[in-house]
Amino acid sequence: MQTVALIDYGSGNLRSAQNALERVAAASPGGARIAVTNDPEVVARADRIVLPGVGAFAACRDALMAREGVVEAMTEAVRERGVPFLGVCVGMQLLATRGLEFGETPGLDWIGGEVRRLAPASPTCKVPHMGWNAVEDLSPAGGGLGLDPGAAMYFTHSFAFHAADPADVAAWTDHGGRFAAAVARGNVAGVQFHPEKSQSAGLSLLARFLEWRP
Repeated sequence: MQTVALIDYGSGNLRSAQNALERVAAASPGGARIAVTNDPEVVARADRIVLPGVGAFAACRDALMAREGVVEAMTEAVRERGVPFLGVCVGMQLLATRGLEFGETPGLDWIGGEVRRLAPASPTCKVPHMGWNAVEDLSPAGGGLGLDPGAAMYFTHSFAFHAADPADVAAWTDHGGRFAAAVARGNVAGVQFHPEKSQSAGLSLLARFLEWRP
């Protein structure tokens, strides 16, 4: 049975992500053990890794870095062994080169780009962006990850990932202007929305992530 390391660094959506992953793992043909962990040894040996995230970019990055050896173990597993990785919300944003929330903060730089505040063209589109939006213009990577065109996903955020290479955007959505709903490069993927709060469409994505073979 495969092990999915759900990184515990104090993120507010940790338990809801755990519950959703355990639900889809129980129904998965191959099964999966969801390990909520900040143990570098468990992370380094995992078959898949999920990084949740809620809050400010800098605070989440600092909290992650404070877990001794976890970033190094993630890097070894994902960048060297090719373990499939999924970042959720700020967990996705941390994949960027840098974040521009409350100053400039370096990210993991696994997918080039920067995280900037949403600037909707329409005054009717509020920030924070909270609510349901359809994902659209899927790339092959988005389809491979398990996104369905037009699926409604739940978003709650004020900042968005701007990829340096548009080819790294797996899906788009719109809130007074287009922004990346998902990014993917090789075995590394991230979603701006919360699949654990997106009902059947979100659970479907998580179920497909357990089977993802990038």
